[in-house]
Amino acid sequence: VHPKATKTEIALAIADAFKVEVVSVNTMHVRGKERRRGRTHGFQSNWKKAVVTLAEGQKIESMFQGV
Repeated sequence: VHPKATKTEIALAIADAFKVEVVSVNTMHVRGKERRRGRTHGFQSNWKKAVVTLAEGQKIESMFQGV
């Protein structure tokens, strides 16, 4: 998700896009790892991760079929 997105914005976006009821949203900032290629090295970008809990019995079927 976008680093400046709030939990409320994430919940509304998921509920609207997939027509599900969102119970809770947990977010975390993930630090980018150092990557080396030969003598040069750099860092991956930092990013924000969201874990969305849906109401009991609800799923997001269209995205995760066969997983």
